[in-house]
This record gives sequence, structure tokens and C-alpha cells, in this order.
Amino acid sequence: MKLVACVKQVPATDSKLVIKDDGTDIERSGLSLVINPYDEFAVEEALRIRERLGAGDVTVVSLRQHAAQKPEEALRTCLAMGADNAVLLSDPAFEGGDSYTTALALAAALRRLSFDLLLFGKQAVDDDCGAVGIQVAEMLGIPHVAVVNKLEVGAQGRCIVAHRQIEGAVEVVEAPLPALITCQKGLNEPRYPSLSGIMKAKQKPLEIWNREMIGLEAGTVGAAAAQVKVVRLESPPARPAARMISGDATAAVTELVRLLHEDAKVI
Repeated sequence: MKLVACVKQVPATDSKLVIKDDGTDIERSGLSLVINPYDEFAVEEALRIRERLGAGDVTVVSLRQHAAQKPEEALRTCLAMGADNAVLLSDPAFEGGDSYTTALALAAALRRLSFDLLLFGKQAVDDDCGAVGIQVAEMLGIPHVAVVNKLEVGAQGRCIVAHRQIEGAVEVVEAPLPALITCQKGLNEPRYPSLSGIMKAKQKPLEIWNREMIGLEAGTVGAAAAQVKVVRLESPPARPAARMISGDATAAVTELVRLLHEDAKVI
């Protein structure tokens, strides 16, 4: 089975983010970057499917959206986890795009690859958009199942059976291959790369494809064709400092009730 997982490099969740002076983006230089956590589930699931079937091929694909990104590092990590091949989409024309232009470039690249199942994270934790995987499936004209937390490959590898949590129940969906899924927390526990895997990953080739290699015109991708424009980013307002109440229990409760009534106005 041909399995392809798409990954994005995002700022680490403990990074201190600073908004640019013009308010349209964050300062990306110097940020600590990691593989999007939901994309790690996608890579791990592709590896597990290959292991369960005893055969198959896992390819990881990433697109450089900003000059400060280092997707090569993310792809090397995926190779160290056990992926067989890695493809980086890198071209200045890709920069500044939105989910639509990102999906357009990924779909064009995926048409060059032979695949049975595409795996994406359900969303990226930097923008929480959650649209790219579904847009890719629509552009490729293949079935898709979103927010999957359990996956089975059907008899003879002709279909998948995906489980997804919905309100008060579990929905089970069968889809013929080729298909695309987006992966949710709980699908698996991503492995850590072994030392030998890290050493082997350094020797594996990493293919780099530009815009022309996937057959796209400059004006169809990146900022030039983005359908969504960020008007302004703003930091959330600072939370007021906690107010400590001292004294014995009776006095403290009396003061707390007064504050909730007079200041917070919740009682």
C-alpha cells in the first residue's frame, strides 16, 4: 500500500510569540519549531499500517510557507521515525499563502505521487484552520473522512473503515481507496525516533520540488492567489492579577461573597 502523510512545521507551544509592528503576522525568526502534533499522528498511523500489512511504502510531504521555516528538519524527523521517502515543496512563490493555496500546491504534488491513502493532521496548532486536508481531497476528487481516532484497513486493502467521535456516539465510515483522512488525538501514540533511525535518516535522500516541477503558475499560489487575508493579529488582554483573601475561614468566606457580589457581579 502506498501511504502519504503530509506534515507542517509549527512554532512550539511553549514559544513566546511576538506580533509584528504591522500586526499582520508574528515574528518568526528565532522561534523553536516542531512537527505539528496532529501531523505526528498521521505519520505514526502510516507507519503502523505498513507494519500491520507487512508491506507498503510511506512518503512524507511538507511545504515551506515561510522563509523562517525549516521543514527539512521535520522531514528528517519523519524519516528517522521510519518513513521511506520525503518530498519538500519549496519555492518563493508558495510563501504567504492561505489554506486554499497550500492545498492547491499539495494536491498538484500528490498527483505526481502514487498513493492509496493520504493522511493529514486534523488541523495545525498555529492557525487551527483545519481546512487543508479536506480541500486537498476535494481537489483530487477522492473520498475523505475527518477527525479520525481509529482506523482499519479493509479486506484486500481496497477500503478503509474509520471511526470518528461525534456528540454522544461514534460514527463508523467505510470509504473506498484511494481516500484521505485527517487524524485526531487518540488515534495512536507517536513513536520517538531511535538513534539508529536518526543516523539512517541523515543518509536518506530528500527530494525538493519547486512550483514549476508540479506544474503551477506563479500567480496561482502563495500570497498572489490567497483567498483569505489577515487584517490584524492582537494579543489577548492581560488577565488581572489574582486577589488573595486572608483571615479565618468565616471572614474569608464573607469577603469572598462580597467581592463576587460587588466587584465580579456574578451573585
